[in-house]
Amino acid sequence: MAEDAEDAARAHRLEAIIRADPGLMRLLAVLRDLGLPQWRLVAGCLYQTVWNVLTGQPRGTGIRDYDLAYFDEDLSWEAEDAVIRRVAAATRGGVGPVEARNQARVHLWFESRFGAACPPLASADASLGRYASVVHALGVRLEQDGRLDIAAPFGLHDLFAMIVRPNHALDNAAAHRAKAERAKAIWPQLTVLPWQPREQP
Repeated sequence: MAEDAEDAARAHRLEAIIRADPGLMRLLAVLRDLGLPQWRLVAGCLYQTVWNVLTGQPRGTGIRDYDLAYFDEDLSWEAEDAVIRRVAAATRGGVGPVEARNQARVHLWFESRFGAACPPLASADASLGRYASVVHALGVRLEQDGRLDIAAPFGLHDLFAMIVRPNHALDNAAAHRAKAERAKAIWPQLTVLPWQPREQP
């Protein structure tokens, strides 16, 4: 029960941090109004926003772009490109560039970019469980009623403890190391756990 209470407290704290960021809330409202299927703002722009609050860094420090995940069964590049253009037009002049990616298409290009195979995903939220580090597995959606829907398949402990822990769902050691190295340079308070190969049964 104590762990459940701690998880609830961390989720409440995360929501408070997001709602206190006007640029982030405006972006969430714009994305909601686009009506994309299964959409979420995910990963870096969220955990880095929290780290900036925890360390007293200015809002936006370290955030290069804002990742938007959605899930459309149309696997054509033309359909995804149309969404990318639509999102870019809707978010122009906001907090930063938004990188929209159809999670239904990730398996088509993941190996060529990251060097490891990625099986097809069944939903946008399923992608969160495959990010290189546990703390990356975070997504938020603003619902029509104003509620913030938070997805964090591994919980929020690492987020607030500022731990970058490898996620072995995919063989993605290079991405874990590269992202952790960049993050450590910006937020030296981070604890980075090295990628250790899993023991074979």
